[in-house]
Amino acid sequence: MNVNRIVNMIIRRVVGKLINRGMDAGIDLAAKRGRGGSGGSAQEMTAEERARASQAKALAKKARKGARITRKLF
Repeated sequence: MNVNRIVNMIIRRVVGKLINRGMDAGIDLAAKRGRGGSGGSAQEMTAEERARASQAKALAKKARKGARITRKLF
């Protein structure tokens, strides 16, 4: 194995982790948003909106977990 392949393997892993962090942050940001695009706080949200937000967070967590499993398979 030459140095170029080793460097590429390391860079690929680092970039992959950075992209995953960015995706996770984006999903969390989207799950926290309330009323339209205003990003309302928990006090401004109704009980139904809070329930939907928690469901979205759980769904995002499942999506991240599924993505990790898929990456390990391929």
